[in-house]
Amino acid sequence: GLSGSMSSGIVSQVGRILPSQDRGFQIPDIIQTDAAINPGNSGGPLLNMKGEVVGINTAIQSDNGIFAGVGFAIPANTVKKIIPVLIENQTYHHPWVGISGRDVDPDLADVLHLKDARGFLVINVLDDSPAKKAGLRGTNQTKEADGVRYQIGGDLIIGVDSKIVRKIDDILIHLQREKKVGDQMILQVLRDGKVSDIVITLNERPVTNNNSTTINPTNSTQR
Repeated sequence: GLSGSMSSGIVSQVGRILPSQDRGFQIPDIIQTDAAINPGNSGGPLLNMKGEVVGINTAIQSDNGIFAGVGFAIPANTVKKIIPVLIENQTYHHPWVGISGRDVDPDLADVLHLKDARGFLVINVLDDSPAKKAGLRGTNQTKEADGVRYQIGGDLIIGVDSKIVRKIDDILIHLQREKKVGDQMILQVLRDGKVSDIVITLNERPVTNNNSTTINPTNSTQR
């Protein structure tokens, strides 16, 4: 490889959400950079102009494994949260809810007769998941509008621990920054026109076994 290599660039965006290596889950709160990430510096630090570590380079967006100008790094604060647990236990268990669904866009908001296009519509609730045990509901009917068929009838998540949820990213980042396995999380849910609180006790996320570091982002929505 190209050990010891260094590259320069800018932070293009923060708070990105990427699919996990097997595309079953999402990795939140990612830093996007155009600094080249190659075999010699993947896993190395992302530094700011003061020489401070702000992230750990971890993946690129590519169809062929060759850097094409978009790289991703795990934030230093996430690393500081996880590393002590890894040292003590040799593994880190990510908190998991067990739902899939879609963000509310203007078209879906019209179908659901919502004033604001925000929130996350639960479509599927996985068996034996924290969400299932807490009573969260997925969609149970469909509705057609302008030639498009929409799944409806599921819980609409509009808040988490009293914070507004505009899209699933808000839930994922809250999980990553604030929660651990065994913690409780309160979802504010719109169901049948009424807002209620659903308390979820977080379990550990199921284990995956893929070690690839090349990511081509998709729209997977399992949480």
